[in-house]
Amino acid sequence: MADTPGTGAARIRICASSELAERGLGVRFAVDVAGREQQAFVVRFHGHVHAYLNSCAHIPIELDYQPGDFFDLSQNYLVCATHGAYYAPQTGLCLGGPCPGRHLTKLTVVEEDDQVFYCPARNG
Repeated sequence: MADTPGTGAARIRICASSELAERGLGVRFAVDVAGREQQAFVVRFHGHVHAYLNSCAHIPIELDYQPGDFFDLSQNYLVCATHGAYYAPQTGLCLGGPCPGRHLTKLTVVEEDDQVFYCPARNG
């Protein structure tokens, strides 16, 4: 874990900002949830980074069939390759498929100095 100067909060570097193309492939990373490692991902949408646990709200299975491939063909929604559930990239709200109204689990990330960091202390 790295402590970002001036923040006093532990942050974990995920990737360089340049690795996240707008509506492109996401970057996967691992997080600790209640002492258990889980997979997560970060994507860029409308110029902002958004991160979620990599687990469909319908049945807990990873969304991406190919590593990092989280967007549907239109590149407007995050999609579960198994169930076809599609989610708003900004909020994780399921907009259609087998679990409308449910949410992906959002994680706190920040982008500073051309780097993307996960902020575990802000996630509970």
